Amino acid sequence: MALEWTKGGDASARRGPAAIDGQADAASHRPGVIAAAVYRHGHRLREIRIEEAGEWRNREGVVIWIGLHEPDRELLSQVQSEFDLNDLAIEDAGKAHQRPKLEIYGDAMFVVARTAHMTGEEIAFGETHLFVGRGYVVSVRHGPSTSYMAVRQRCEASPTALAHGEHYILYSILDFIVDNYMPVVEAIHDEVEALEDRLLRDRLAKADIEHLYMLRRNLLRLRNAVVPLVDVCRRHEHLELPGMEAAMQPLFRDVTDHVRRVQEDIDALREVLAFTFEASLMIGQSEQTEISRKLASWAAILAVPTAVAGIYGMNFEEMPELKFRYAYFIVLAIIFALCITLYRLFRRARWL
Repeated sequence: MALEWTKGGDASARRGPAAIDGQADAASHRPGVIAAAVYRHGHRLREIRIEEAGEWRNREGVVIWIGLHEPDRELLSQVQSEFDLNDLAIEDAGKAHQRPKLEIYGDAMFVVARTAHMTGEEIAFGETHLFVGRGYVVSVRHGPSTSYMAVRQRCEASPTALAHGEHYILYSILDFIVDNYMPVVEAIHDEVEALEDRLLRDRLAKADIEHLYMLRRNLLRLRNAVVPLVDVCRRHEHLELPGMEAAMQPLFRDVTDHVRRVQEDIDALREVLAFTFEASLMIGQSEQTEISRKLASWAAILAVPTAVAGIYGMNFEEMPELKFRYAYFIVLAIIFALCITLYRLFRRARWL
């Protein structure tokens, strides 16, 4: 069975955003519940309440997709009772700042992924926890992560693909998360190029160095979110995961390739920033060395008249040059000749 996005879809898939995201249904009236819908063979049936989920989960060809945003403990406990979710997974889902991972509890999976997207000129990091089991997917978002309404719309527009059930929904969410990394990487890439151009034109200012460190910090945070996700996606390529179909392997392999490309881009940008900082230091040291050479050259030139003047300033009476008529002019000529000679030597050595 081919897996592809389609522009069509059934009537339920062409509903407005309010109906798709549950804003016009009973499920949306409960705080923390973004959407809760049931699908049969890839077609959307209707919105459901959380307490109805247990009645639907074991029906043939049915998958339940529930989206939560920063739910409270009571809501998580109710979801746990409807799907028999593991206590440790529920405890993790109630707290943000979890490391990206994939854990298996019996015939269910618990996936943690870090999200990132641009909000103006800043990077907003969030977190998504996914419960995946036979006939259900529960997504729990924490922080300023992007809504998955667009993912739900695209899945509903392709009933043939959505008929593969919970693993196709999981793939769609992970693919959406990884795709959102690319605009962040591209935005950082543009800022890195701007720093490089500024470095080639002139030395980086203090504000530029501070911005460089901020970019390195953001890249490190982004890398900490991306790198563990490589292993999570790679594990989905294997059939030993609960309920995994062979037809899903190429899709998860594609997500793995995208994550690896993002990781490579991040590592390349970090190296470029390191080279930019080192180049800035080298340019600064080069300028300091050039200034030191100029100062040393002028000090050597000025040392000649200083030494001669020091000799004549010792107030000795018996100095033959003092009685010579043209001694003053001869001494000045010698000083001038020595200074000119030193100046030419330093110019030839490119110290001046």
